[in-house]
Formats: sequence, structure tokens, C-alpha cells
Amino acid sequence: MTEANTSARPIRIAVDAMGGDHAPHEVVLGVLEAAEQFSSTQLILVGREEAIRQEVSSVRPSLPENLDIVNASEVVTMDDPPLTPLRRKKDSSIRVCANLVAEGRADAFVSAGNTGAAWTSARMVMKMIEGVDRPALAAVLPRLGGHTVMLDVGANVDSKPHHLREFAVMGHFYAQMILGIEHPRVGLLSIGEEAGKGNELTRETYRVLEATGLNFIGNAEGRDVFNGNADVVVCDGFIGNAVLKASEALAEMITKALREELMSTVRGRIGGLISRGAYRNLKKRMDYAEYGGAPLLGVRGGCVICHGRSDARAIRNAIRVARDFVENDTGEKIRQKIRDLHAEEKAEGLATDIREGSPVD
Repeated sequence: MTEANTSARPIRIAVDAMGGDHAPHEVVLGVLEAAEQFSSTQLILVGREEAIRQEVSSVRPSLPENLDIVNASEVVTMDDPPLTPLRRKKDSSIRVCANLVAEGRADAFVSAGNTGAAWTSARMVMKMIEGVDRPALAAVLPRLGGHTVMLDVGANVDSKPHHLREFAVMGHFYAQMILGIEHPRVGLLSIGEEAGKGNELTRETYRVLEATGLNFIGNAEGRDVFNGNADVVVCDGFIGNAVLKASEALAEMITKALREELMSTVRGRIGGLISRGAYRNLKKRMDYAEYGGAPLLGVRGGCVICHGRSDARAIRNAIRVARDFVENDTGEKIRQKIRDLHAEEKAEGLATDIREGSPVD
């Protein structure tokens, strides 16, 4: 199934061909699949051109019409510091991807490479949306009856209350625009439902989120990420990444354990054949590769960061996430919402100063 052509100019997605544990082979395969599925989207493979062309030639005789290659001579490894694309490897595939977006030659970029390097490149090269101090990675996770947006899941290991406030605002608008939830319920991840539970960061953030005007439901416990009690769950990147990785491992364990149990007896194998469709659907629903990657919210332009173990299917789905992000004009809408929110808060503060007789500049 191919996408409809929804705009005069095709959406342009740059993909870091050299990022990830299985690059460039799986990345190139995923991009070729996406080029066929999203025929009106222009894709740009960024990396060592010779290596990319060798991978393409092993699959098909020539490049698809909607696929280009941009050479980048350097590679940022998983062990490189986050500032590497800015200081030592300025011609790395991650940096060149960010350059393409900043220069308007691409609308978004996708990378399964070094998360810190991708975050730094997006923040420093593409720049931040006005009114946002730090970008946040937003993961869309399966839950009972739908999906939950959790952020941050790895972009910021140390956050302050005003950072978590920004994450909550961006998560709120992302859930509205991408998941179609009119009034997203926003919860703060903590160790108990009561307002006083948690550490100093969560207690202070609780007070900050109460004043945002969002549909803040209070503290959310770990189970609320998956039981449907919250639509958006906010936390710092250290905790969020741990929850995300634990969730991925649990999902893999459940699907493997279920298969082992079904195959262990004749009755189980018969039951497995009968319920094969349901088992396949459950596995698909719990597989992180189906969700592609996490958009980095708060930067100008789109950036989707994938799991380092991403295979071709995950890369293809990450391109879909980036395409939807651009197609829905998500970044610009978040920018406008953040601007309007700050204007409202400024007006409310001014009105409060006047009521209280405070001097106003």
C-alpha cells in the first residue's frame, strides 16, 4: 500500500545510513522498503556513498526514483561522545543529516545511531523551538485500549521541574495531534499516587504541573504507563529510558515464553495453531520495531531516533513516524502552541500584578 500525495512538494526524509548495530545493511533495506511503500516521499540516504551503493546493488539494479544518496565520509560510533559531530566528525552521517534539515533540504531525519550525538546535532544545528529549553524523546507505547506517550525516554538524564513542564506541554500537544486525543490526561511518573510521594524533583514538578492548565491527573505509577489511566506520562530521561528498555525486554520475554509453553505439549501446539492469528497480533502489538522510533520534540524540524538494534522493519516504520510528523506539521503546531501558552501566561501574570498593585514594566 502506497501513501497518497498530499502536498505539491514531496516530504523529504534524510536517513543516517551508518547508524545502528546493523548499519548500513539493515538501514538500506528499510529505506528501500519505505521508498516503495511511501512512493510520494523523497528519501535521502546519508553516509559513505560507495558502501550504500553496494548494499543497494545487492537488492536491486538501481536506485528508486524517490531515493537519493548524499555522501558523508565519517561515522559517529556508539562509543563516541555526544559532541563528536560538532567538534571532530563534522562530515559524519549524523551531522550531515542535521545539516540537511537546517538548510531546508530535508524536513526531518532518522537515525539509529548514537543517541547523544543525534540529540546534540539536532539541538545545536537545527536549533530549538522558541520557548523550549531542552528537547525530549517521546515514545508511543502500547497500552490497554490504545497508546500512551511517555517522555523523556533518554534525551536528558538530568532534568529540572521547568524541563519536565516543557515535556508535559509538548507531550500534551503531540498526543492531541498524532493520537487524536482531545484532552490528554497528563501524569507525572512517581512511586505513589499521593502528591507528596517521590523525590525532590517529582514533588516540585507536581506543583509546577498543577499550574499549567493541562489536564494534569497527578502522579502516575509505573503500571499507569500500560493500564490506560494516563495518555501522557512525564519523567526525566534517566527513568524514562530505564522504563522503556525494561518494557522492551519484558515484551520479548512474554512472547518467547508464550511460544515455549504452547510448543511444550501436543495440546499446547494444537491450541497454538488455533490461536495463531491472535498470537501473531499480540507479538506485533508488543514489538518495539512496529513503532519505529521516538520523535525528538522541541527542535526545529523533525528528528526520529531509533533503537540501536533496529532492523529493516524498524527503520521503515521510523520513516513512517517521521513522515507523519512532517505531514501533520507537528513541529510548527507545537511551536505555535508553546508561543500561545507563553503569551497567555504572560498576560495572566500581568493581570495578577495589576490586581495586586505590583509595579509593571
